[in-house]
Amino acid sequence: MKIISWNVNGVRAVLKKGFKSFLNVHRPDIVCLQEVKAERDQVDFDFPGYHVFWHHSTSKKGYSGTAIISKIEPLSVVFGMDGVGIHDDEGRVITAEYEKFYLVTVYTPNSGRDLAKLSFREKTWDPLFLDHLRMLDRKKPVIFCGDLNVAHKEIDLANPKSNHKNAGFTPQERASFDNLVKAGFVDSFRHFHPGQEHAYSWWTYRNNARERNIGWRLDYFCVSKGLVSQLNSADILAHVKGSDHCPVELQLNNNFDIDSH
Repeated sequence: MKIISWNVNGVRAVLKKGFKSFLNVHRPDIVCLQEVKAERDQVDFDFPGYHVFWHHSTSKKGYSGTAIISKIEPLSVVFGMDGVGIHDDEGRVITAEYEKFYLVTVYTPNSGRDLAKLSFREKTWDPLFLDHLRMLDRKKPVIFCGDLNVAHKEIDLANPKSNHKNAGFTPQERASFDNLVKAGFVDSFRHFHPGQEHAYSWWTYRNNARERNIGWRLDYFCVSKGLVSQLNSADILAHVKGSDHCPVELQLNNNFDIDSH
C-alpha cells in the first residue's frame, strides 16, 4: 500500500503543473493534500477509481483546506477534530477510518512571521490535535500525515542556528512534536533514515533556495508503534515540482496484519 502526502499550495495551480501525470506515474492508493485553497465545486477534479473527500475553509475563501483521494473507500470520514473541542472552520483536518487503521491528514497552523499564533499552537492546537490522535489510537492504529509546520530536530533544516526564534523551529513547537513521540507515534522517515542530512520537503521561493537545497523538513508521516513492523519505506520525493513543498511517501506491506494493539 502506498500513501502520499503533499502540501500543494493551491490545487488549481498544481493541476496545471502535471498533477494528473504525477498520479499516473506514482500510482498511490491514497493521496492526502494540504493547502488546497479551493472549494470542491471550484475544481475540475475527476479521478476515475478514486473516492474524493474535501474539507475547505469556510472562514476565508481560497485559504487552507485539505483533501483525501483514496482508491479504497473508507468506512467513515470525519472533517475536523471530532470530540476534542475545536471548530475546524479552516478545513485543516480530515480523518478517514479504514479496516485496520485511521488515516489523518493535517495542515497545522503556521505560527507566523511574528509568532502571533505561537501561543495558540502551543496551548490550544497542538494539545487538541494530540488528544484527537490519542482518542483514535485507543480504537485502532493511526497514520497521520501532512504539513506539521515544524522542523523537529536541527538535522531537519538547513540553518538551525539562525532559526531558533523563527516560526517552525521554536522550542515550543519542537516540544509539541516531542509530545507526539512520547505518546507513541513514530516519525517514519527518521525510522528509516535516522541520520540522513539535507532531506527537506519545503523551500522558500526566494534566493533559489530549492536549487541550493536550503530547506526545511515540515511534512511527515507518523504512525502508531503497532504499525512500524508493517512499514516498507518512507521517502521524500524532492524531485517532484509544482509547489513550494514536495510530496512525501509512505509504503506499507500489502495486506498487512496489525500487531496486537
